[in-house]
Amino acid sequence: MIRVLLVDDQVLMREGLRKLLEIEPGIEVAGSAQNGADALALLSRTPPADHPHVALVDARMPVMDGVELVARLRTEYPGIAPVILTTFDDDDYIFGGLRAGAKGHLLKDTPPDELVSAIRRVARGETVLGGAATERLVAAVREGAVPRTESAPDEPPCGLTGREYEIALLVGSGATNREIARRLHITEGTVKNHISSCLRKLGLRDRTQLAVWVARHR
Repeated sequence: MIRVLLVDDQVLMREGLRKLLEIEPGIEVAGSAQNGADALALLSRTPPADHPHVALVDARMPVMDGVELVARLRTEYPGIAPVILTTFDDDDYIFGGLRAGAKGHLLKDTPPDELVSAIRRVARGETVLGGAATERLVAAVREGAVPRTESAPDEPPCGLTGREYEIALLVGSGATNREIARRLHITEGTVKNHISSCLRKLGLRDRTQLAVWVARHR
């Protein structure tokens, strides 16, 4: 039995997916969440034996978006295979999701039978890409333009996570939130959340103080 977690901020989308998957033999819906933070809270309350095998994750959600959730799942719940299921086919979500650890990228207009097939394939350990994602990836490889990011140190200082320290370094270099979002292939909202977390952990007031901190602790 393949257990699937549904993560989408649209109730109709979650319920539609639930009804679609509940009639499929060998697949059951293990739960649903309205954003990444809600999904992590749900998983924290779920016994490991009942954890889902696959998570269908919307890319754009409030509180915590899909790319950030995929990265957290890879670190905290490596046994769950996340698939980005979205209406957006831009590079930020395709490359950002795959880099974060997604096992696939599909658009929400994917035919039901193809979606079910993709879930079964991902549960077997395969990677699935819809037509739009495949085209973008092939084009980027041909042009040598697959986005890359600098890796953060293994043990960031002062309790920061790797991504928080990576963003702090970019703030220290003078990058704007938009520039950071483009470089790391995440949303500006996610950048702001990370910066706020950095300021809270370091006891700083604003990004100027964060830039000074980076200069002292690089």
